Amino acid sequence: MSAKACHCKIVDCTIRDGGLVNNWDFSVEFVQHLYNSLNEAGVEYMEIGYKNSPKLLKGADSAGPWRFLNDDFLRTVIPNKGKTKLSALVDIGRVDENDILPRSESLLDLIRVACYIQDVDKALELVSLFHERGYETTLNIMALSNVMENQLIEAFELIRESVVDYVYIVDSYGSLKPTDMSYLIDKFKEHLPNKRLGVHTHNNMQLAFANTLVAVDKGVELLDSSVYGMGRAAGNCNTELLVAHLPNAKYNIRPVLDMIEKHMIPLREKEEWGYIIPYMITGMLDEHPRSAMALRDTPDKDKSVDFYDKLTTPEVVHSK
Repeated sequence: MSAKACHCKIVDCTIRDGGLVNNWDFSVEFVQHLYNSLNEAGVEYMEIGYKNSPKLLKGADSAGPWRFLNDDFLRTVIPNKGKTKLSALVDIGRVDENDILPRSESLLDLIRVACYIQDVDKALELVSLFHERGYETTLNIMALSNVMENQLIEAFELIRESVVDYVYIVDSYGSLKPTDMSYLIDKFKEHLPNKRLGVHTHNNMQLAFANTLVAVDKGVELLDSSVYGMGRAAGNCNTELLVAHLPNAKYNIRPVLDMIEKHMIPLREKEEWGYIIPYMITGMLDEHPRSAMALRDTPDKDKSVDFYDKLTTPEVVHSK
């Protein structure tokens, strides 16, 4: 790690990505404690959930309120906002633009738009709308490990001309190695010289922190993480590791440790996330973890050899 000043900022995604683990069933007290801990720790952003619209989502009634943040509700949760800014993520096709207030009337500062490569044009339309309403914006291109180079080059042309503030390299399957991360960042910088970058990593192969440090060294500005690594399947880069290790750290680890002790450790006894062998297997095969998540919900959850054999038999490999 070079000693040069670190211009990066942490975006803590515990509630948003962690919500994929427990269907966003976090108590208000949990979210308030997390916000206060991050604010005291000096973390720059907290992603407090999704800003999708309930009417456009299946199963919205059963999910916690962090799945489609309501602005009035948010004001009751964070009555005294500190320095830590608030972020929300939207998926294209799942948000009604009428549900997004101007930034001057909302507690949110940053709205991030997630999409797959074929929908970059639609995502940038949303970005443009949020930009007009005063928000900071990011474009998060998911599953980059499965994207063909020519698709990426086409997308870059659209992104270069857009108003988006940050463009994210997202390792959805936790399959990228540090050399892959380095290669992708170089490619993004070459084609998007006018854009700032972010990274979102998953820990399927225990490389989320290492890949994030590669990004720091290459001048990437926004770093996604979550406290105790809580996120879908293998989880994310750990907020506490970034707070402890970023160069020229202006952060304070103690409040984050307090959050882990009081809330994350008890939660981890009820919910499962993190480095687990079936997630490693989907990571090494560069696949979505859904098959591993399904396996973990069965009595055979630890039968990794069978799982590996199923995913690597010639007909399965061929059907990809």
